[in-house]
Amino acid sequence: MHWLTLPEPRTDVKLAFHDLPSAKAWLAMQPQTQPMHMLNAIGEQIDAIEGSVLPPPLAVDLLNLLRSAAVPGQNAIETRYLRKPLPMSSEDERCFELAQKLWLRLGVVYLRLAPHFSPTDKCLPLHRAACAFRMAQYCHFQAARECPVLIDHLLFSILTQAEASGVLRQALPDPDFRHLGEANIAGHLAWAFMLRLIDPYRLSAAQLTVANRAISRWRELTGFQSIPDDDPKAHSVDLAPLFGGDPLPEGVPRWLEVRKVERKIEQRIAALQSGESPESLKLGRELSGAACIHLLREMEASLETHVSVRSTEIGEIELAFGPEHCFNVLTGEALNPSSTLDTTSATLAHQRVALFGFDRVSTMPTSVKRLDVPSEKWILVDGKAVRADDAKAARRLAPCLIASIVDEKPRLGVLLGLRTSTTGALSATLKWYADPVEAGRLARTRSQERNQPITPAFLMHEGDQYSLLVPANAAVRLEIGLSFQGATLSHFLPTEVLERGVDFVRYAVTWQ
Repeated sequence: MHWLTLPEPRTDVKLAFHDLPSAKAWLAMQPQTQPMHMLNAIGEQIDAIEGSVLPPPLAVDLLNLLRSAAVPGQNAIETRYLRKPLPMSSEDERCFELAQKLWLRLGVVYLRLAPHFSPTDKCLPLHRAACAFRMAQYCHFQAARECPVLIDHLLFSILTQAEASGVLRQALPDPDFRHLGEANIAGHLAWAFMLRLIDPYRLSAAQLTVANRAISRWRELTGFQSIPDDDPKAHSVDLAPLFGGDPLPEGVPRWLEVRKVERKIEQRIAALQSGESPESLKLGRELSGAACIHLLREMEASLETHVSVRSTEIGEIELAFGPEHCFNVLTGEALNPSSTLDTTSATLAHQRVALFGFDRVSTMPTSVKRLDVPSEKWILVDGKAVRADDAKAARRLAPCLIASIVDEKPRLGVLLGLRTSTTGALSATLKWYADPVEAGRLARTRSQERNQPITPAFLMHEGDQYSLLVPANAAVRLEIGLSFQGATLSHFLPTEVLERGVDFVRYAVTWQ
């Protein structure tokens, strides 16, 4: 395949063993309770096998042994890079780099060895390569890091080779992932492609876990095709846009038939609506029933062939983050003025009292009242908001609440799909709520008035449908009434969680 260039093998790493017994003895000497050291050592030996002249069957056996030893360590460090605030700390970054590099290099070595086997014997190395590249891709989704184009090309390369060798659907057991049962190459590839299609960067850590689990169970309900199915009930998705932005080479199956997956999604939604729990439907415990329904509907909508129209909007935008700062932008008022003072501003206030008799410049007769809200400069380009790599800038986690002045009007929105690019810049999608949005506050009891900060809230309505957005740590419960203080005092009953972010929750509400 002229369109695929594999990374050059390393030849500067010494192989620590020469057969399976010596490899097992070497593994027994490694620090089993120190996953980072263990994975580093295994990674070096994977590189050594790639650069060696071992017989291909022995090399595959040794890779299988190292793979089995690496899986527990990979599982142990996964939480270190799972949807951490971006940019990640250097130690968390090191965990991610180690995990994704190990899976990527492991897959490359299996793929490099595959041509040395007969067509029927290629199944195992291609199967293990497909699994490894899928895992490397998933590491990027977990860490909210853009995938390199190489991983796209590697996945399509396996699809092409497995199809040509007639082993795409040949089932194999996998002792390292027993919960998958007997799996085939097509299933691993469909799993990877469907995760890409649902835009995993837009999902929270819990949503990503549930979506990955569901797709893993439905992976083999799909089919790869050179042309879309002409059956009216069929649903074929074009995979060409997933080829890293390059034209899909001739001979690569271009279409993924997902009708059976859609049917499973519809069945799960119906079961959840009838009262079955996510756990009973093997969706796990991470999300509530309502949250699972919302996620499944988003997944179903994503399994469509979309014609992307890039935004031509270019320019700078100032983004304020968090419910309180968003309130400040929308109203021009400080919600909790005393909580925003730092030591320097407090000192200046004392000086102003001594000189002018006023504690703030804004209270002086000749002053112009102005509220400075902390914000960040992002750049709008190709439908994305981008923030350049800056070691001094705040770390961000999405989905999170934002506000800005858009077309000379204050707007409330959500920053979605946050990820780190290969250059270290942050990029995300901005979603703005439709007007009208009324910024107000949750009414407090008399005891709260004295010792608790004011809680911002945002009331939205479209027709006769109302929703209320509050901070994630607000004491709001379903079916328990609350009072919203905006232009008027209103009493609402939260009935359903519509949307949840890292710092906010949006509820459907009815009037009381």
